[in-house]
Amino acid sequence: MTSPDDLLQHASRPLPPVDRWHPTEVIDSQMRIDAAGRWFYQGSPIERPAMVRAFSTLLLRDAAGQHWLMTPQCRQAIAVEDAPFVAVDVVREGDTLAFRLNTGDRVEAGPDHPLRVGGDAGAPALYLAVRHGCEARLDRSTWLQLADLAEEAPDGSFHVTSRGMRFALEPA
Repeated sequence: MTSPDDLLQHASRPLPPVDRWHPTEVIDSQMRIDAAGRWFYQGSPIERPAMVRAFSTLLLRDAAGQHWLMTPQCRQAIAVEDAPFVAVDVVREGDTLAFRLNTGDRVEAGPDHPLRVGGDAGAPALYLAVRHGCEARLDRSTWLQLADLAEEAPDGSFHVTSRGMRFALEPA
């Protein structure tokens, strides 16, 4: 398990203002992110973590659910099988749940970054809002870490709290 200090080393870095860019050129990036969070270009994996991190800062998901790689000049469609990010670790710091993503980003669950439950009772999935409409799916080990931090409600359901918000861990 990662310590809070390990998560702090992945502190926020300045991100491009992709939500303020409105390029007129639209193309297909020929990129894909699979359900495990692996990035591909023209069918070949992108092996360099620094490239994935750089591309991830340019991601935006629109209201229709389409993911885009944004630049000031061009909006490039990118295929995303599930979620573009994967939450790979979580620690509790006081009243906050701090998640580490596969890109090294640190995201604290709360009003600006809520957790949501997807799937169904047989195959639940937890997602964390990251930025610009994009989410991170919690991998299995992170889900289990979160389950260890869960509290049971009087009705038998389980939840976690972070920054004053309560998040269910099971589909309704």
